[in-house]
Amino acid sequence: MITLYDCASAPSPRRARIFLAEKGVAHETVQVDLRNSEQLSSAYQNINPQCTVPALRTEEGTVLTDNAAITAYLEARYTEPPLLGTTPHEKAEIASWNWRIEFEGLLAVAEALRNSAPAMANRALPGQVDYPQIPELARRGLARVQQFFVMLDERLAERDFIATDRFSVADITAVVALDFARVVRIKPGEQHPHLQRWRAAMAQRPSMSV
Repeated sequence: MITLYDCASAPSPRRARIFLAEKGVAHETVQVDLRNSEQLSSAYQNINPQCTVPALRTEEGTVLTDNAAITAYLEARYTEPPLLGTTPHEKAEIASWNWRIEFEGLLAVAEALRNSAPAMANRALPGQVDYPQIPELARRGLARVQQFFVMLDERLAERDFIATDRFSVADITAVVALDFARVVRIKPGEQHPHLQRWRAAMAQRPSMSV
């Protein structure tokens, strides 16, 4: 059976959990305790040398160590429902929006958090190598998150989904980015009516509670 190496409190593995839930794929879960740096242990490095979560061990025994690989594998192995698009145009739109949300949303929140949280001193980037915090990047990250909310609100005017006319991985990534922003005390307000409507609709999907 597929095994997901997870951390219930972290945003990146949540993306994989939601994707698996939307596909209805049965899997085992192994929790990795990031708070106690279990991802840096020799035991976990033997599984994923990058020292990050999520990681997914396929039924064939291959370990995939990032969301891009995990989603590509699951989409190819479990084709229904399609979450990466079906036509060339859909695939391109979803890929483009998913990357934009990662860069302008998830990475902006991470930039703000990892460069300011005392618990992440010298851990400004995930992985094996320790990097010092840069306070200026924390401030820039906060500004980027605010702009990310404006961009998404404008995109969602008169739309039910972010990338195309159906639910996709771009919506998964956006939900996770939006919820992750709470850690830096930013959330949608009355100035983001379309974003609030969309998030309320996403909350009705059972996958969002995993």
